[in-house]
Amino acid sequence: MSQQPPRRHGTRKPYRRPMKDPVRVLAFEALRAVDERDAYANLVLPPLLRKARAAGDFDARDAALATELVYGSLRRQGTYDAILAQCVDRPLREVDPPVLDVLTLGAHQLLGTRIPPHAAVSATVDLARVVLGDGRAKFVNAVLRKLTAHDLDGWLERVAPEYDEDPEDHLGVVHAHPRWVVSALWDALGGGRAGIEDLLAADNERPEVTLVARPGRSTAEELLAAAGEDGALPGRWSPYAVRLAEGGEPGALDAVREGRAGVQDEGSQLVALALAAAPLDGPDRTWLDGCAGPGGKAALLGALAAQRGAALVASEKQPHRARLVARSLDGNPGPYAVIAADGTRPAWRPGAFDRVLVDVPCTGLGALRRRPEARWRRRPEDLDGFAPLQRELLRQALVAVRVGGVVGYATCSPHPAETRAVVEDVLKGRGGPAAEAEWIDARPLMAGVLALGDGPDVQLWPHLHGTDAMYLALLRRTA
Repeated sequence: MSQQPPRRHGTRKPYRRPMKDPVRVLAFEALRAVDERDAYANLVLPPLLRKARAAGDFDARDAALATELVYGSLRRQGTYDAILAQCVDRPLREVDPPVLDVLTLGAHQLLGTRIPPHAAVSATVDLARVVLGDGRAKFVNAVLRKLTAHDLDGWLERVAPEYDEDPEDHLGVVHAHPRWVVSALWDALGGGRAGIEDLLAADNERPEVTLVARPGRSTAEELLAAAGEDGALPGRWSPYAVRLAEGGEPGALDAVREGRAGVQDEGSQLVALALAAAPLDGPDRTWLDGCAGPGGKAALLGALAAQRGAALVASEKQPHRARLVARSLDGNPGPYAVIAADGTRPAWRPGAFDRVLVDVPCTGLGALRRRPEARWRRRPEDLDGFAPLQRELLRQALVAVRVGGVVGYATCSPHPAETRAVVEDVLKGRGGPAAEAEWIDARPLMAGVLALGDGPDVQLWPHLHGTDAMYLALLRRTA
């Protein structure tokens, strides 16, 4: 009986339609918006998540994964770039940005999450096929296969310089911060290796969502009860703060929806509370928030002022941000006014206010936990751009306050060039007339807060206080 020759099968695999994963597609869209439009993830991501939920594509776990993919990819971007450069046969700058975004998402899944390697590669290649096409998906697949050769620690041993040879570069690669930021933070800390590593590690942790109960309108106890025993914890330092458990939704609470409470980092609360608590001789009737947008500190100050029968003027240069301030203050029990005005060209007479806060524009290096892309977007030369504005805002604040009144200079940056150097330059007349004012020790006005340094100003830290790295100097006008 003759045998039939074996059938010859083609070697080409049948075409498999890529799986469209809405979680990873959304994460990719968010990264593209950050890259193409210089958008901030904390502004781009929420509307994308709301749209996905409204379409029925997402549940809470999907939203949590999308958030982790976006924020984790942005936080570790510099580290992942150094590793990917070892897996790509050309300089990363020659890789198309959309392809690099997909590779970064894949790198974070492989090196920064517990997703199994085979699942991370498969899901990322499917994403590449959907958003880039089959041709470039093959390139993504080849790079990710190389990436699986080591875990994160193994790659860091290969790409990070030795600490003894270049400590700042080593820490920058290991903890995903630009070298100049590492240097500036180290200078601000003034301590040893442990402090800077703790700070850089804290910058890479997901921050808690912290609420503020606006005095006279809600209480921390109300927020805690509404969130439930497992849903929230009291703040560490502020009597008005409540920390939501992971996954907690502020908008689910009546007090937040009604504007009686809001989302506000505890460091920002402490700044407003310290200004309000500073000792004052004479009247205490009129307060000014000179850089009020988007309105968080203004809402807290307005509520505190109302309890004393004082009025708040909230000034913001940009009209669209002034509208956000007005929304935050809506329903405030005491008198207030919101105006669109430039704090360097005051719309008020000199000596008109008893208390003044200027939370000045800055590099934002103190909020890298919340805006992880800022560390890669900012440049050292940005400091020169902010310096004249910061000094002039403080000078005009000291003109706006009456003799004996108090000015708070605040900034969400620990960079020495944006903190004490600004205050000292204004007091000593560098670049302008010397301000006739004296320091107030801010430390006793943050009761119970530990590790506040030598004073008289205060620098808060993520790794020490669990807050953004807010800076505060308090000054009293003397003549």
